Amino acid sequence: MTMNTVGRPTRPEGSAANAGFTSLTGARGLLQDEPLIFELGGWDKTGVDLDHAEHDASDLAGLTRAGVPLPGLSEPETVRHFVRLSQKNHAIDLALYPLGSCTMKHNPRLNEKAARMAGFADLHPLAPVSTTQGALELMDRLAHWLKTLTGMPAVAMTPKAGAHGELCGLLCIKAAHEAAGQGLRRTVLVPTSAHGTNPATAAFVGYNVTEIAQTPDGRVDLADLEAKLGPHVAAIMVTNPNTCGLFERDILEISRLTHAAGAYFYCDGANFNAIVGRVRPGDLGVDAMHINLHKTFSTPHGGGGPGAGPVVLSAELAPFAPAPWVVRGAEGLHLVEEATAEAAQAFGRMSAFHGQMGMFVRAYAYMRSHGSDGLRQVAEDAVLNANYIKARLSRAMSPAFPDGPCMHEALFDDAWLEGTGITTLDFAKAMIDEGFHPMTMYFPLVVHGSMLIEPTETESRRELDRFCDALLALAQAARAGDADRFKGAPYLAPLRRLDETLAARKPKLAWRAELTTVAPTPLAAE
Repeated sequence: MTMNTVGRPTRPEGSAANAGFTSLTGARGLLQDEPLIFELGGWDKTGVDLDHAEHDASDLAGLTRAGVPLPGLSEPETVRHFVRLSQKNHAIDLALYPLGSCTMKHNPRLNEKAARMAGFADLHPLAPVSTTQGALELMDRLAHWLKTLTGMPAVAMTPKAGAHGELCGLLCIKAAHEAAGQGLRRTVLVPTSAHGTNPATAAFVGYNVTEIAQTPDGRVDLADLEAKLGPHVAAIMVTNPNTCGLFERDILEISRLTHAAGAYFYCDGANFNAIVGRVRPGDLGVDAMHINLHKTFSTPHGGGGPGAGPVVLSAELAPFAPAPWVVRGAEGLHLVEEATAEAAQAFGRMSAFHGQMGMFVRAYAYMRSHGSDGLRQVAEDAVLNANYIKARLSRAMSPAFPDGPCMHEALFDDAWLEGTGITTLDFAKAMIDEGFHPMTMYFPLVVHGSMLIEPTETESRRELDRFCDALLALAQAARAGDADRFKGAPYLAPLRRLDETLAARKPKLAWRAELTTVAPTPLAAE
């Protein structure tokens, strides 16, 4: 049975959408135009009425407020406003999210259901330990599997994200050097192919950062590393697989040279999903590595968090791990939270409490639902999908490192756009009109006009083909000289392209309320 369209075109290409049609309201069909809540809300009404206070607020001294400039909306207006805003966001539930180095994968709803169980979701961080044995048991089991998957003897669970984990690992390294009388080691070596947070974190801890060169095929230059190692070096920070989407094939030699110089080997584990179940970083000589649970083990990622970045540690660094951690005793599980005989050398705490409980539940549910064979397949599928994209797009785009396979992400440069007048940014904006979030642009910096694409393991071949077909069609249009398609893109997004330089350097982030009976006027755009 087919639907009777009564002779009316139903697909976008057969409608007025592509004929310069503009609605009278600014809406695009069922995607409504949505003003700011300050423009939407009336200033002479409220969504709720409160009884007049029987007592004055004199006991608040000077802390009382008067004339708070908040818009007034009814409950349906408020709900509709935020629902309409949510419809303007791209999401992994709408289409493939190709941001390289970010692992924007599908989050199984089973994990969300587990995290919302009352025993976890309603848990208070100050609850007595005797009432939280189930939560501590889950933390202990998760810690066990993190150590098993990495081949490391210890793990610090409290870091809240990848960069927070880097901070934890470097503080452990710093404490270990100081305990050994090696506090004068003040340099951290960082390859150009590392994540950008690596040098920033090292500088934050107080280290001097020295860059390690990259070979023409995108790996650490061993000769440059060996030349820069010495008694002044505290650690090297290597992202593996690196930001070019390549495995550091000389990782064992990097480890040997680093340890021979008396330094520690920190590995950025943000890309662990490419090797989980297949490679144990502990076997590679790694001393510390953060694991982004919000990447490898599927917990929600982006939008500012919440994240979780536990740090696995070698036997040499384990005594310096920050409190707290879970210990099993005769009376059950308890938390070591202070410097005791069990934690004599801990450098302190990374946060007030014990980590991100909701993220722990989601990651543990992901591990249990996959099993050891499933986690191995995660890595295999992530690498397979990335190489499939590299193979298909290489017909029209230029891979930055064409020789050999990539790992979990495929990196392209802008050499194929030469002579078209179209930039990486233009191409990415045109992707929005095709229904896809742009890939990571201009990163890593070692590749000119870079386009870093990571499909993750959760995409089917059908979705990969749909994505590749769109990019190949755009590439053909770019080479055919269809510059208007790119220079003005996006045309079909809720908002058009901004002046990104001006928006970044002179942002207008505040609202100036005119306390009148009409909606206030927004600040003038720069």
